[in-house]
Amino acid sequence: MIVLGLTGSIGMGKSTAAQMFMDAGVPVYSADETVHRLYSGAAAPLIEAAFPGTTENGVVDRARLSAAVIGNPKALRKLESIVHPMVRSEENAFRDSAQSQGAKLAVIDIPLLFETGGDKRVDKILVVSAPAEVQKRRVLARVDMTPQKLEAILERQTPDVEKRARADFVVNTDQTFDATRAEINEIIRILTDS
Repeated sequence: MIVLGLTGSIGMGKSTAAQMFMDAGVPVYSADETVHRLYSGAAAPLIEAAFPGTTENGVVDRARLSAAVIGNPKALRKLESIVHPMVRSEENAFRDSAQSQGAKLAVIDIPLLFETGGDKRVDKILVVSAPAEVQKRRVLARVDMTPQKLEAILERQTPDVEKRARADFVVNTDQTFDATRAEINEIIRILTDS
């Protein structure tokens, strides 16, 4: 089984690309979805203990948690030390399941693939990308997003130009959905033709 790491900076179209892989029948693991699930489950009490006042009714309040860690590298490392091992455990279970079901290709969707060393756990890397002005427009259209928040997020992420240079495949997402889907289907063909 080939494991393809799917990544890209915020607002570049990872979720759309991941859905296109799923539509094609490729199993996809989403680190973001795992974090969301953990924030309303197993990770919530650990996060509350480390960052008092960041949960409500046993669920992490993402806005409060963000306020507690954004711009504070020590707090962010503390949060990552809680969440990353749990996410990694779920990723390993996903890999085992996909392998046992005979998948030829599995996708691991990890926004911080390079930043967390995840690039060493995959066989190939796909970076989704778009021009900076497209990225900014997409991200600032999100609820509760500000230019300052976007800047703080981008400071934590490997620059797009570096991601593109380290990728095996790059899909530009500032094109039509059909064109993006065609590129993804070609990547699936390349990686699964034996």
